[in-house]
Amino acid sequence: MTKARQTQVSTFRDAWVEVNLDYLTQNVKAFKEYLPNDKKLLAVVKADAYGHGAAMMLPTILSCKIDMLGVASIDEALDIRTAGADCDILVLGAPPVWAFESAIQNDISISIFNDDHLEAAKQIYERTSIPVKAHIKVDTGMNRIGVRAEEAVEFIKKVQNLEYINLQGIFSHLANSDNEERTKEQIDKWENILSQVNTEGLLTHIFSCIGALSYNCTCNMIRLGGMIYGLNSPFPNNRKSPFEVKPILGLKARISNIHKVKKGEGVSYSYNFVADKDMTVATIPIGYADGIDRRLSGKIYGYINDKKVKQIGNITMDQMMFDITDVDTEVGEIITLLDERINIEEWAEILGTINYELTCRLKVRLPRIYTR
Repeated sequence: MTKARQTQVSTFRDAWVEVNLDYLTQNVKAFKEYLPNDKKLLAVVKADAYGHGAAMMLPTILSCKIDMLGVASIDEALDIRTAGADCDILVLGAPPVWAFESAIQNDISISIFNDDHLEAAKQIYERTSIPVKAHIKVDTGMNRIGVRAEEAVEFIKKVQNLEYINLQGIFSHLANSDNEERTKEQIDKWENILSQVNTEGLLTHIFSCIGALSYNCTCNMIRLGGMIYGLNSPFPNNRKSPFEVKPILGLKARISNIHKVKKGEGVSYSYNFVADKDMTVATIPIGYADGIDRRLSGKIYGYINDKKVKQIGNITMDQMMFDITDVDTEVGEIITLLDERINIEEWAEILGTINYELTCRLKVRLPRIYTR
């Protein structure tokens, strides 16, 4: 693999994302030690590796002996191929047929699940004599994309007889990994399909992290997603993970201004916060344009060294304020918004969403710093 730098972003900001590559390695290692040795591993690096920066993490991910990378689109596949990924890459989403040829030219596997996909592959093969590398996506209950379960056996057998498709795998996606009853319904459909087709030489995968740690079924590859980045999801029946994963993402900013606010004065737009005493307020240069939801205003905390400080007033586009009345600090000191003490799952709970969404929101204008 060749080394590559991430696309250049601003380095003149006093706000940044910090990514701990040691924790990433430890999280992947924990999965490898727990899962059976005969399972191949696909690392999901879609959405810029859930907002962590796929290109810069590639050397670390691949050094963990990952067998394949998973992305959402051909564009994402091309980005990480350009960044130096020399392993197999699978586009997990539905690719447009007009982009199939780009996948072929860059040795990228795509998901197929309908006759339009087969016709497009045929036309490309007639021009290039190169078969399309593909995995068949089966819809066992997600109702998103994929050939329907009742039509899957016929479709798989048809594809296996086509010279213009280089079939490499069959896969599906669990909709409710934390719901045992619904998941078993999907697994039953999956097992029934695989029992009726020849899977010799094919990769079969239905489990992501939670599924792989909670259930058993026929598959020889596991897709490792959010948990390798330290993003936890609920387990069935409120069970716990058999091992701990550490969040690899931190969010920090330096204090850009410190000033006094008198009792009765408002802070930020709309004066949703009014001081009930004389206060000292610090401003940091990070806001909702960086992906920090405005609805978190007045509900989150930060740390200056080991001292907890409350965010006050509405979060603005580029800045937010903190009450530092009881903290001895100065301009240039760091306020930590996310780390091991403040997990992004706390923010997700406040907003009624999931941690994945919030890491994906952190914008590219926030420089990424990678540490060990």
